[in-house]
Amino acid sequence: MTLPGAPRGRPRDNRIHQAIVTATAELVLEVGYAATSIGAVAARAGVGKDTIYRRWSGKAELVYETLFTQTETAPVPDTGSLAEDLTALLEALLEEFTAPAAAAALPGLLADFAANPDLQARIRTQFLAPAKERLVAVFERAIQRGEAVPGVPVDLVLDTLAGAIFFHVGLVGERPGPELATQLAAVIGQGIEAR
Repeated sequence: MTLPGAPRGRPRDNRIHQAIVTATAELVLEVGYAATSIGAVAARAGVGKDTIYRRWSGKAELVYETLFTQTETAPVPDTGSLAEDLTALLEALLEEFTAPAAAAALPGLLADFAANPDLQARIRTQFLAPAKERLVAVFERAIQRGEAVPGVPVDLVLDTLAGAIFFHVGLVGERPGPELATQLAAVIGQGIEAR
């Protein structure tokens, strides 16, 4: 008998999860985003395709989680300065987005997102929400220090920061230097500073 609310089936094995994400990153790097398939990932990870589909809706979601969510688990920067906190967040994002597999995946991934509104909604709620929470924490501290005023449009700030990175890495295809993080942080900081 199963208790109400109890998870059904076997608990997820973290080793299987790690094998899948490792296989995904390797394949994207080796053959590119377009040629990476759920079947190829499953074969390399030594699992069935159903195992992957129980965890992710498809290739785009799997690749996004594998390559673009590492910064979400890092501690939120607390340097004592809004500009420095934003710079630290942006440096981590730039490092994540310019990693070879991530840079290889980004153009195809953006095309898949653009073509699928359901996928866009899942990415925004499941994966971008933690990034927003991190940014909210940074701005809450900045407000307490008098560096920012309440009511900062965090969604717009996040879109601005991510958009600049997507543009440089995904569309222009360049590997921006660390000065981009400092410049973006300064632009955002000046735009929302307390007056």
